[in-house]
Amino acid sequence: MGFKCGIVGLPNVGKSTLFNALTRTAAAQAENFPFCTIEPNVGEVGVPDPRLEAIARIAKSARTVPTRLTFVDIAGLVRGASKGEGLGNQFLAHIREVDAIAYVLRCFENDDITHVEGRIDPLADAETVETELMLADLESLEKRLPGLEKRARGGDKDAKAQMVLVERALALLREGKPARMVEVAPDEKRDFRALNLLTSKPVLYVCNVDEDSAASGNAFTQAVAERAKAEGAGAVVISAKIEAELAQLDETERREYMEALGLAEAGLDQLIRAGYALLGLITYFTAGPKEARAWTVRHGSTAPKAAGVIHTDFERGFIRAQTIAYDDFIALGGEHGAKEAGKARDEGKDYIVKDGDVLLFKFAV
Repeated sequence: MGFKCGIVGLPNVGKSTLFNALTRTAAAQAENFPFCTIEPNVGEVGVPDPRLEAIARIAKSARTVPTRLTFVDIAGLVRGASKGEGLGNQFLAHIREVDAIAYVLRCFENDDITHVEGRIDPLADAETVETELMLADLESLEKRLPGLEKRARGGDKDAKAQMVLVERALALLREGKPARMVEVAPDEKRDFRALNLLTSKPVLYVCNVDEDSAASGNAFTQAVAERAKAEGAGAVVISAKIEAELAQLDETERREYMEALGLAEAGLDQLIRAGYALLGLITYFTAGPKEARAWTVRHGSTAPKAAGVIHTDFERGFIRAQTIAYDDFIALGGEHGAKEAGKARDEGKDYIVKDGDVLLFKFAV
């Protein structure tokens, strides 16, 4: 599995330009007026990981298959979206379908590009987006509460448990705080996720800057970084304009251009790393003569769960997993060398997969 990340923000902050660059498509229009993106554009990209290429070389794999990452470019939100302004209801419905939300914030000044509220203030923009999502959550929970109360009075245990979570979330939302700040016990997480609250989703702030600020950021991005740190959210600095240019270059030209700009890595790489950290995702690999492939699972996944990402039969009929750590696979020249050195282990159903593991599953159906 990869993850689905919704790209949201006010109109004209660079969402569609960033989407086009990240997915290397022209699927989303990037025009200088609100609501140019009406239906959500969905794009998949391969997650760049140099480890995959290294494994493929050693395994002499005919091809490499990276794990996939899905971006959803959602129409620009405006103040009043929770009450149906702009494309309100469509916007909110599309956000419910994603795993995490990337708030694209305008952190550059340019008189040629209008701002829907007539000023450049990324923190205020973030507040506008967050407030609309909180208002939508507040309305959703307040509508559900009477029904839950009625069922709870009738002795419905599930309704009582849900009521506790709803009331906890309502208390925070009424204070102007997002639902992701609700304290949830491990045994409550499943029920809390079932509430499907917009502001319960992890947030990543994407600071869209001009070319001169791409390497070191600016005063706007510093303010955003401080907000993100206080909230436990992620934050990355990206120039959508540069990313759009990089998307048109071959690998050699990309490296040269990035060096000239003082960029250590492309914005896509930053976004993926931050997104993985946000959702607690890790990568494991499979390798053979036909292909070397990367797979994504959540941190803490057992070997059978990891096998199930490949095919449900693998999880259902799981027997064991031959496991080689990435460093051992590379240092010892692959599976044969790892076996000779005693670094290829057979792990059972309770094994917790680690980032970089090279796995071979044994199963029977």
